[in-house]
Amino acid sequence: MLSWTSAARATAMAGLTALVAVLLPAATAQAQDRTVQGGRLDWGIKSSFQSYVTGPVAQGRSTLQGGAATVGGTQFRFHSASGTYDPANGSLRAAFSGGVRFTGHTKPDGSHELDLTVSRPTVRIAGGSGTLYADMASKDKGSGKVTSTAEVPLASLSLSGVDMRGGTGPIALNNLPATLTAQGAKAFAGYYAAGTALDPVSLSVDLAAAPTATKDPAKDPADERTEEPTKEPSTKPSKKAEAGRIEDAAVDWGVRRTFREYVTGAIAQGKWTLSGGAQDGGALFRFPKGSGTYDAKKRTLDADFTGSVRFTGAHDLDLALSKVAVTVEDGKGSLSADVASADFTQRKTPLITFTVKDSDLAPQDGLVTVTEAPAKLTADGAKAFGSMYKAGTEMDPVSLAIALTKDAELPALPDLGSSAAPTTATPDPTATATPTATDATTPAASSSSSSPAVPLGIGAGVLLAAAAAVAFAVVRKRRTAPSPDHP
Repeated sequence: MLSWTSAARATAMAGLTALVAVLLPAATAQAQDRTVQGGRLDWGIKSSFQSYVTGPVAQGRSTLQGGAATVGGTQFRFHSASGTYDPANGSLRAAFSGGVRFTGHTKPDGSHELDLTVSRPTVRIAGGSGTLYADMASKDKGSGKVTSTAEVPLASLSLSGVDMRGGTGPIALNNLPATLTAQGAKAFAGYYAAGTALDPVSLSVDLAAAPTATKDPAKDPADERTEEPTKEPSTKPSKKAEAGRIEDAAVDWGVRRTFREYVTGAIAQGKWTLSGGAQDGGALFRFPKGSGTYDAKKRTLDADFTGSVRFTGAHDLDLALSKVAVTVEDGKGSLSADVASADFTQRKTPLITFTVKDSDLAPQDGLVTVTEAPAKLTADGAKAFGSMYKAGTEMDPVSLAIALTKDAELPALPDLGSSAAPTTATPDPTATATPTATDATTPAASSSSSSPAVPLGIGAGVLLAAAAAVAFAVVRKRRTAPSPDHP
């Protein structure tokens, strides 16, 4: 006969066994691999290097590429994460788009002694360790030899105290300490030695449930591979395209990076507001729903777009751009807009000019795309900006997408993920954010926040772990950033 204590223990064990039996299928389902779909990575690479590039010695600058943006005072934002995540063992592979090019020490012929590009960063985490890879192009500071290498293991990431297992998304890792690797030092043109501390890395990615395949036992697996329908792209424009009709179009333009930083910075302390369908892509604004005419033979374009952007801030900053229009003829483009400000109001103001290659205006699969065409400010544009910039000043590049057929799709905007909304105001340098599974809109922390964090889902797996009295997540304070040094 069982004692009361034995009976209680048996009852508790039976209840726990039943709980495990009920929750095990859910925990197993949760452990399925997930697809990384959308998100961003914020990294300053090395802030002292940035200061050196733009300082009195190198007298250079950094240029954004491929939709990369800036956030805060010293960070670059890479976008559109893709990859995979395994919640069972915590392994993560997240690849991001965009790049930044540093140039300095300009020679009389216009070339640069310092020329370094970091693009397409990828973070891989497995077995409690992490590495940041990137495509690198650099000019050796001694020989001047240019070397381009894909997927260089650039930095080692410290994940001490971070449990990557069991996440349901979004996953955020804030301020991971980063150290330059031996291969990274070589690809960095020898400016720093292996082991040098780099700026901490922050990232946030969304997860999509892995598709569940339903297999018909009567079918052979080889048949399944051949049954997926294929769509042959149309290489010949439709009759509507030949007639000059535009089905859809969009123009992407960030105005000017330093102007955006001025608006949201310490002086203007302002913001921008979008309306009329305009969209924010982080480093650019998209003006959509283009309509007009395009001549495939003459390579001419005349299109109007919807949407507007308004910049406001201290010191009487109030500038609105609307009714954007683009014309292209003989390889020369012009972007105009209605301008409204306290000191200047004018319709159809030609703001910038840009150059387009004839090959860029050739339709492919019913789509015409112009990617990051260099742009310069016009005399009227200088007036529109209150003479803040002179005529001829380099502005942000222009990208165009023109759909000539109904089935042609415009390029997607940079995907910053659900927990990384586009920044339209200067981040609070003391803010610390720790997203949770039920708070998918919390912005990731700025570069000064103090805790790496992985937001993990509260579900069957967590309850099971709680029943077994296992600690699930640990957060470690990051180490103090090293003092900056110049190359």
